Amino acid sequence: MKFSVSSSELLRHLQIAGGAIASNSVLPILEDFLFTISDNQLKIAASDLEVSITTAIEVMADTDGSVAVPAKILLETLKALPQQPITFTVDTDTFGIEITSAYGKYRLAGSNPDDFPKIPFPESEDDTLSVSGHALSRGISKTIFAASNDELRPPMTGVYFQVDFSKLVLVATDAHKLVKYTLQEVASEVSTSFIVPKKALNLLKGILPEKDKEEVKMSFNQSNAFFSFNNTELVCRLIDHRYPDYNAVIPVDNPNTLSLARGDFQNSLRRIAIYANKTTNQVTLNINEGSLTISAQDLDFSNEATEQLACSYDGDQLNIGFNAKFLIEMLSVLESEEVKMELSTPTRAGILLPVEETEGEEILMLVMPVMLSN
Repeated sequence: MKFSVSSSELLRHLQIAGGAIASNSVLPILEDFLFTISDNQLKIAASDLEVSITTAIEVMADTDGSVAVPAKILLETLKALPQQPITFTVDTDTFGIEITSAYGKYRLAGSNPDDFPKIPFPESEDDTLSVSGHALSRGISKTIFAASNDELRPPMTGVYFQVDFSKLVLVATDAHKLVKYTLQEVASEVSTSFIVPKKALNLLKGILPEKDKEEVKMSFNQSNAFFSFNNTELVCRLIDHRYPDYNAVIPVDNPNTLSLARGDFQNSLRRIAIYANKTTNQVTLNINEGSLTISAQDLDFSNEATEQLACSYDGDQLNIGFNAKFLIEMLSVLESEEVKMELSTPTRAGILLPVEETEGEEILMLVMPVMLSN
C-alpha cells in the first residue's frame, strides 16, 4: 500500500484526531492512529475507548488498505519537517511503514489494524439535530467550567444537554454554582436529554468550526453522542446517570435586584479576594440603595480589605457572603457591560444575569452563598 500527501495537511488532521489518544494507555494499540485508505481518501481515527475522533483527508493512493501507525513518532517527525509532499509505503504483511521525504527515509513499525477498537457510528434511527458550530462552542465555553470534578457524583462531572425541539439547553453544576445556557433556533424534531463528559466537550471545543454558518450535526442514542462537521466526527460515550433536577434549585422569588458594571465588580472582587481566607475565599457584599460595599478578612493573618462600588439596587438592605473565586469565574464568562444579581435572603442562592443578552441565546448563573459567621 502506497500513498502521497502534503506533510502540513496531514499534521493538521493528525492534531485534530490526536486529542483522543491517551498518553499511557493500557492497550498499546490505543497509542496509534488508524489509517484507512478508500478511493484516494485517507481516514484517520484515534480513540481512548471513551472518546473517538475520526477525520478525513484527500491523498494520492495506489490501493485501498489500512494500518495502525504509532502516533508519537509520526507527530514528532511531521512537526520537524518543513511543508512538502511525503510518501508512505506500507508492507501489508509485516505492517512496516517507510516514509519518504525530500530529505530522506524514515522507517517505523506499524501494527495490525484489526486490533484497533471498533468505533461506534450513528444508526439511521438515532435522534439528530443541527446546530451552528460557533453557537455550540460558545455554549460549551460558558458551561463547562461549572461542571464538577468530584468522581463520586458522576452525573455532575459532565454537561447536561436538553434538546427540546427548537431549543437546546446546556446545564452544568458542581452544587456550589450552576450555569444554564439556552440556545434558540435549533433544527431538531426530537425532545430528549443526555450527559456528555467534560473531556469529550473540551476536545470538541478545540476542533469545532468557528464560522457562524458552519453547521454541526449531532446524533445520539442510549450510549453515545456523535458530533460531525467538515469531514470530522467525534464520538463519545455518555454518562449513564440521571441528572439532578436543576430547576428545583433555581429560586424564583428574588425581590432584591442589584445592577452594576461587570468589569468594575470583577476587578474589585479580584483585589478583595487577596485578603480573604484562602480556604473559603469568602467575601461579604453589603448592599444598600446606590452603594455596594465588598469586604473580606482573614483573621488568621489579620488581613482585611474593603471597597465601595456605585450600583443601582432595588430592595431591602442585605448582607450576603459568597466565594469570590466562583463570582470572578462566572463574571469572566459573561460578556455584557452590565450584570445584575437577583437576591432574596443571605441563605438563599443568588442569580447572576447579563443585562444585555446576545440574540438567540440566554444565560442564567446561580451561586450558593457562604454562611456569614457573625
